[in-house]
Amino acid sequence: MSSSSSSSSSSSSSSSSAMSVTLVSETMVFPDRKSSLGVLKLSQSLSKTLSFFPPLAGRLYTDKKGYIYITCNDAGVEFHHATCKASFIRDVIGPLRVPQFVKGFFCFDKTVSYSGHSKPIMAVRVTELGDGVFIGCSVNHAVTDGTSFWNFFNSFAEICRRIGDDNNKSQSIETITRRPDFTRESVLISPAVLQVPDGGPKVTFNENEPLMERIFSFSREAILELKAKVNNSNVNGGFNVAEILGKQSNDKYYTETAAPVLKTAEISSFQSLSALLWRAVTRARKLPPTKTTTFRMAVNCRHRLNPKLDPLYFGNAIQSIPTYASAVDVTSRDLRWCSLQLNESVRAHDDGTVRRFVGDWEKDPRCFPLGNFDGASMTMGSSPRFPMYDNDFGWGKPLAVRSGGANKFDGKISAFPGRDGNGSVDLEVVLAPETLTAIESDVEFMQYVMN
Repeated sequence: MSSSSSSSSSSSSSSSSAMSVTLVSETMVFPDRKSSLGVLKLSQSLSKTLSFFPPLAGRLYTDKKGYIYITCNDAGVEFHHATCKASFIRDVIGPLRVPQFVKGFFCFDKTVSYSGHSKPIMAVRVTELGDGVFIGCSVNHAVTDGTSFWNFFNSFAEICRRIGDDNNKSQSIETITRRPDFTRESVLISPAVLQVPDGGPKVTFNENEPLMERIFSFSREAILELKAKVNNSNVNGGFNVAEILGKQSNDKYYTETAAPVLKTAEISSFQSLSALLWRAVTRARKLPPTKTTTFRMAVNCRHRLNPKLDPLYFGNAIQSIPTYASAVDVTSRDLRWCSLQLNESVRAHDDGTVRRFVGDWEKDPRCFPLGNFDGASMTMGSSPRFPMYDNDFGWGKPLAVRSGGANKFDGKISAFPGRDGNGSVDLEVVLAPETLTAIESDVEFMQYVMN
C-alpha cells in the first residue's frame, strides 16, 4: 500500500504570481445505476463512467480474518470544482521545472491507500485556469494501476464527449469502447493476510524532503539515435523501426509495459533511455565506487502470466523489477552495458518469476516500501505506452500531462508519452535539488534532451 496515485490531463480553451487554487464546490458523485458487482457535464459523465468501473466508487473493507478487499457499495467518489484564474496554461506547462502549485490541482495529498476504508477510492478535481481547464484525478494505488487508470480516464472522456455532442445526441452512453475485465482468478489474488498495524501503514519515505521536479522531453529522432547507439546499429537500419518504445503499432490496447519481454538480445528504446538516465543520476550523486545502485522498473504482469490476463483486467497487476550494479560499473562501463543489465532483468521476468514474487510475498506479507533508502536508488514508474493523449472531453486533445505529489521521493521517475506521439517520450524526474542541477549539465544525457 502506498500514497494515492495521481494523474491528469491539462487542456486549453484558448490562449502571475498569485496562483492559489480556490475550491468552488465539493460533492460526492455516485454511479448512475446500481453496480452489478457489489450539475456539471463533467460530473454527469463521471457518474455514467462509474457504472462501468464500480470498484472506484466503492470502499476498502477488512473482514474478521483480516483479509482486505473492495466492496462495490456505490459509496461514491469526490468531485471538486476549483478555480485558479491567476494561473495560465503557460504557467503550468511552460517552465522546465514543474511548479509547486500544480500539486494543488489534486486531492488526497499525503493520503495512504489504507485510508480507502473510510475515504473515497478516487477523487476528481476540475480546476479552471485563466485560459483552460486542468482535470486532476487521484486514485488509490492498491486498487488500480496505470493500465486500469488510463482505461477509466479515457472512458470518462469518451462519455463526457458523447453527452456534450449536440450534433449527435443519439450516441449511446450505455457502452464504452474498452470495457474493463473484473476477473479475480489469477495468482495475483492472494489468500495471504497482511497484518496491518493499528492506525494503518506508515509512509516509508520523507514526504517533506526538499525535491525538484523537471520534465525532460525526448523526440522520436533522438530516441532512435540513442537506441541505434546502444545496439551498435545505424539509425535507418539494423533494427525494426516499428518496435520504437515497445511495438505500439502492434499493441491493440497499449496496455503492455514500456519495457516489453524481448525474445532477442536487442535492447529496446525505453531500456536505452532508462540506462542513459541511470548513468547521469549516478554520476551526479557522486557515490563511492563500490556503492551498489538500484534501478527499479514497474512492469505489467498481464501478458507475462500463463495463461495471460485480459489486457483490460482491472486492478493492480504490476511488479517492481530491480536491477543492481556498482556505481563504478554504471559510470565507467559504456551505455550498452547498462542497457543490457536492464534488458536482462526485464526478459527474465516471465510467468515463473511473477509467481515467485507472489510466493515470496505470501511467505512474508508486507507493504511494498517506497523511497530511496540508501541514496543510490531510482524507481521508474508509469509508461510512455499508456494512451494519455487518447482522450477528448469535448474541447480537443490535451496539451500536457502532469502528476500530483503522491509517491514523490528522490529518484522517482515517471515516463509519459510525448504529446507529439510517434515514439517521443517525456520523463518526469524527481531528484534532490543538487542532483537535478547536476544532470542538467551532464553532456551525455542532455545531448538527447529536446528542451
